[in-house]
Amino acid sequence: MELYKPAEDRYEKMQYRRCGKSGIKLPMISLGLWHNFGDEADFDNAAEILRTAFDHGITHFDLANNYGPPYGTAEKNFGKIFERDFKAYRDELIISTKAGWDMWPGPYGNFGSRKYLVASLDQSLQRMGLDYVDIFYHHRPDPETPLEETMGALDQIVRQGKALYVGISQYSAEETEKAAAILKELRTPFLIHQPRYNMMDRWVENGLLNSLQKTGLGSIAFSPLEQGILTNKYLNGIPEDSRAAKKGTYLDKNKVTPEVVKKIKALHEIARERNQSLAQMAVAWLLKDERVTSVLVGVSKSTQLLDNIQALKNTGFSKEELKKIDDILGY
Repeated sequence: MELYKPAEDRYEKMQYRRCGKSGIKLPMISLGLWHNFGDEADFDNAAEILRTAFDHGITHFDLANNYGPPYGTAEKNFGKIFERDFKAYRDELIISTKAGWDMWPGPYGNFGSRKYLVASLDQSLQRMGLDYVDIFYHHRPDPETPLEETMGALDQIVRQGKALYVGISQYSAEETEKAAAILKELRTPFLIHQPRYNMMDRWVENGLLNSLQKTGLGSIAFSPLEQGILTNKYLNGIPEDSRAAKKGTYLDKNKVTPEVVKKIKALHEIARERNQSLAQMAVAWLLKDERVTSVLVGVSKSTQLLDNIQALKNTGFSKEELKKIDDILGY
């Protein structure tokens, strides 16, 4: 690929939102590297997606230790692309990674111990070729490790200069408030919560969004398209090249039932009336709430990313539209 020079008008193409009560603004669309950046993916395509993102003002790239497949390879490949294309723009980027899920064998490669979190971030930094990440997350709650230990590890990581801010993912409202209290006492810069949230999965509305507001945290929603269900892809059942049709993926084809297809067809009609694709409406629906700082999208090609960015043209919803959506989905 030729030498990369980002688009000069990149910051005019994106809208940014303040992350809770912090000094950080995040692009309203962020790029997740969960799929399509590991060793099984096309490297040049991955680089093209990252370039397209930055050319359109997406300054936030989100990773985790076990993204791939295989584990670690998304960070490794990102590191190669970063070195070639983005090193000169490091101060314009927010790069995040996480630890909390299984990463290596034995009792120290999973969950939330100080040993695991510190060791994992050291490995992540090495793979990416970075001195620090902007945000380091604990990837999921650990029911067995004391919260004080896990939060203490996040504090230590910031004090060591390995992360500027810390975050958590998938913590309940109660756990989030406890974590916030510990980190406030330690004076650790606690920035953000990354919950799974979309039109079909609304657990965050049962207290978490209120807790984020109360504690001054921002949020970044992952899985906004419910693993592709909230797109036009499944309007006529399961296409052969879709994620649901492949073995060993996170979307079970049994989830794409006739009832689900009926719902997405009805949602598609609302989107059409809004001059949006279903995917665009799903992203816009999340951003209607100011407590959602950013939406984390995962794409397999640049055209999908550009389609998602178009969602920002219309993030307002009428009461009638919201009621129709709720009625279709049974809320």
